[in-house]
Amino acid sequence: MDKNFNEDKQHTLAGLISISGTGLHTGVDVDMTLKPANPGFGFQFQRVDLPGAPIIKADCDLVTDTSRGTTIEQGNVKVSTVEHVLAALVGLGIDNCLIEINGPEVPIADGSSKPFIDIIQNTGIQEQDAAKVWYSIDTNISFYDEKKRVEMTALPATNYEITTLIDFNSPVLGTQHAGLKRMKDFATEIAPCRTFCFLHELEMLIEHNLIKGGDINNAIVIVDKPISEEEMARLAKAFGRTRVEVKSEGYLNNLELRFPNEPARHKLLDVVGDLALIGFPIKAHIIANRPGHSSNVEFAKKIKQYIKKNKHTKGIPIYDPNQPPVYTLEQIEKTLPHRYPFLLVDKIIELSDSQIVGIKNVTFNEQFFQGHFPGNPVMPGVLQVEALAQTGGILCINAMPEGQYDTYFIKIDNCKFKQKVVPGDSMILKMELIEPIRRGICVMRGSVYVGNKLCTEGEFTAQLVKRP
Repeated sequence: MDKNFNEDKQHTLAGLISISGTGLHTGVDVDMTLKPANPGFGFQFQRVDLPGAPIIKADCDLVTDTSRGTTIEQGNVKVSTVEHVLAALVGLGIDNCLIEINGPEVPIADGSSKPFIDIIQNTGIQEQDAAKVWYSIDTNISFYDEKKRVEMTALPATNYEITTLIDFNSPVLGTQHAGLKRMKDFATEIAPCRTFCFLHELEMLIEHNLIKGGDINNAIVIVDKPISEEEMARLAKAFGRTRVEVKSEGYLNNLELRFPNEPARHKLLDVVGDLALIGFPIKAHIIANRPGHSSNVEFAKKIKQYIKKNKHTKGIPIYDPNQPPVYTLEQIEKTLPHRYPFLLVDKIIELSDSQIVGIKNVTFNEQFFQGHFPGNPVMPGVLQVEALAQTGGILCINAMPEGQYDTYFIKIDNCKFKQKVVPGDSMILKMELIEPIRRGICVMRGSVYVGNKLCTEGEFTAQLVKRP
């Protein structure tokens, strides 16, 4: 992912991309074309081989089968094995894409997301003139399947990160885990990891003719039991090979793993693809223990329900005290001229070209509580506004060319005070540009939160003046 990639903007493809291949389970050869789409379009599949070329949205509520991949279906429209291409799109930060396909199943390629990543990167990614609205998970959301011993949890976090753990009680695999702290590492660390299955599963699938497009090169086959020459011959015939073999590592045809924990990383890839079906970009730390497609989709439904129920809280910043600040108090003092007792922002936890989030920890030792009000300490609304103004000043100064600037507020509109702020509260101070800075004039929207409650809001206009 490009270092100039703006994660707070929506993105689509820079042009058309086509890929052809065979569906793993149906064995049908298909052509698939990824097309740019407008902001807010999301991910949608179009079956161009069906009358009227119907479209189906990539949505967890439309999943009808998760037995051997994730299938979405609505009316007579059905598309299978959608997870690997969706993972590639999310992994590259793409928000809007129309996926045209002339068959019922996405090509399996080599069983990973890498072929999709490669063709998208070759064509390029286009930033769109629309903000990307992230949905922050501000409480733990958990899913547990006692029968399958699957446990999935979404924890509050300042970005989207995933940890997976697998344990199939297999001497070949052992217990494995994989992690992805930053989505920009998806293309190199996760995308190349191929799907896998156990030999006993493979034999059942072959017996029931359920992997018509199977090839020895599009999956890792784990050999978890002794295998006879007769079975070897049957497998070779099923895969159209003269022979297949197992060497000491316990993998069919003795393929070379791309990572020592490739199976765990592929499970993480599947989580990224299946959680794309939520339909909203999220900020959370996903911990998935023994995940599979059915649990991923049920978990996606749970997160989607939570977002729809709490949509009014979208855009509320998450404050994680464990994360290092973007600006420490010492850095703030170098930027702003304010000093004790009038410096009203302790640290900056988020900063982009259009938005900033600061923290002010309110304690009973603040000077103003002596007179506002004895016996009933309430932080004055005007000082909350001043805290926002100082935070916004850092945003504006950061956007200017080199040099030292002072920020003078020239107008405050539509200011509302909705909740009182008292000792012990941590004020989350959010300022976002309403329009680009022109001739040193900044117009911003400010919000003060305590937890997920909006306390104060208003619109601020400021002028930047360069110090002589």
